[in-house]
Amino acid sequence: LHKPEWYLTQVLMWIGNHAEFLDDKIQPILDKAGSSVNAGLEFSRALVMLILEKLAADIPCLLYDDTLFCHLVDEILLFERELYSVHGYLSSFPSCMHILSEESCFQRWLTVEKKFALQKMDSMLSSEAAWISQYKDISDVDEMKVPDCAETFMTLLLVITDRYKNLPAASRKLQFLGLQKELVDDFRIRLTQVMKEETRASLGFRYCAILNAVNYIATVLADWADNV
Repeated sequence: LHKPEWYLTQVLMWIGNHAEFLDDKIQPILDKAGSSVNAGLEFSRALVMLILEKLAADIPCLLYDDTLFCHLVDEILLFERELYSVHGYLSSFPSCMHILSEESCFQRWLTVEKKFALQKMDSMLSSEAAWISQYKDISDVDEMKVPDCAETFMTLLLVITDRYKNLPAASRKLQFLGLQKELVDDFRIRLTQVMKEETRASLGFRYCAILNAVNYIATVLADWADNV
């Protein structure tokens, strides 16, 4: 259960190793018979169906182990990325994202994603470098004077989007978007709490850093507004 990458990698190897044989030997036979079947894609589809069976059996056994479940999700996302980008798998075919979209599994994924995002927010705001810009010494890069915590937070949101963007159902994507909105609001509250501690020094270093963070986040969110 703790090594899903073993069978996921094995399937990718089988697909890659058989590609030339299927294209050179099997596809001409299908073409000659007037079939519209793509040998390579059908081979891939059959192997993915085996993975779906394996996942359906495994997921109930690790659903409430955060570490194992997170590792499984990470490996599935890596597998899907390579399956589509390297091997030309079709989005209309069955995929592992359909398994992750099933209710019990999906709700668990959302819960775990939120838990780890909040932990990340705790660590980024408690860091000694939280209010310092990474690029403070490079003036032409750092026009907005973005503190490290704001940049890290927006990267966190971007990574979450990257993880859920290939879900097959728009309704599931919207639930993830709801999580991101919660995280933005949570970050806003945290910034407000820090700001209240700094009101006596409104021209102080940290107070200005908070304003820069807010400005940066608002600007980036506006840029993302065109991203459906």
